[in-house]
Amino acid sequence: MLRTVALAAILSACSASAFAAPDWSRVDAALGRTGGVQPDGVHRYSFPRSDLKVSLDGVAVKPALALGSWLAFQPTGDTAMVMGDLVLTEEEVNPVMSRLLQNGLSVTALHNHLLRSAPRTMYMHVHGRGDPGTMAMALRSALALSRTPLGPPAPAAAQAALDLDTGTLDRIIGWPGKSNGGVYQFSIPRPDRIVDAGMAVPPSMGLAIALNLQPTGHGKAVATGDFVLLQREVDPVLRALRTANIDVTALHNHLGQERPRLFFMHFWANGSAAAIARGLRKALDATAIRPK
Repeated sequence: MLRTVALAAILSACSASAFAAPDWSRVDAALGRTGGVQPDGVHRYSFPRSDLKVSLDGVAVKPALALGSWLAFQPTGDTAMVMGDLVLTEEEVNPVMSRLLQNGLSVTALHNHLLRSAPRTMYMHVHGRGDPGTMAMALRSALALSRTPLGPPAPAAAQAALDLDTGTLDRIIGWPGKSNGGVYQFSIPRPDRIVDAGMAVPPSMGLAIALNLQPTGHGKAVATGDFVLLQREVDPVLRALRTANIDVTALHNHLGQERPRLFFMHFWANGSAAAIARGLRKALDATAIRPK
């Protein structure tokens, strides 16, 4: 009887250990900041490239518009899957890539988001599975080879009123946006269930459609972001954006083994904020996304 009780206790302890939550304090310490916990349990970390002074069409691009590196950890028991997008200058690309590969992480994409910007920026997508603390240290080591600000983030400033009619933009897009760092942002999840290597991947891991508008005065804005598309949606969305005089700046994949296959289409627009929003809504109408 004693042996049975002892064996049951050992099995119970092993089971609890096998399904223990990751120690997120290790991840926070490695990355130098506290992650934001998303409703789906993903821990997401932001690294704005506030050191970069990027301009396009005479507009100074705010970090929240197109210069925000991020890392997202999806827990699976006591391990995690990490995905992220690192904003890098051209000279930073290969040193950061080499360090990531040396530390067992994967690079799944390298591309531009913007055209004609000065200086030119590149976007590197990373992927990994394993102990989240160990992966966080590897990612911090790679980021340290760039000029990405890694010190403690500045306290969040009060959100100033945007020079945009956000109510009208919400009605046109059909989803509520939010103000962040001087930019009005829409994050629109797809209705599809996305699976990568047998694991469901939620929208907060970088699979939500992102529409960002930065006011430039008098009801105008610049806009960028990306559409997350199934293959059959690519051509209709391309046509909708170009008909609305919205530039398509990149089309590519971010992942490697996802099902269904996803394509990411980046765009740029400069003009009337309401006109841009109407063009973006037309593009959304060519997807499975419907007004909320």
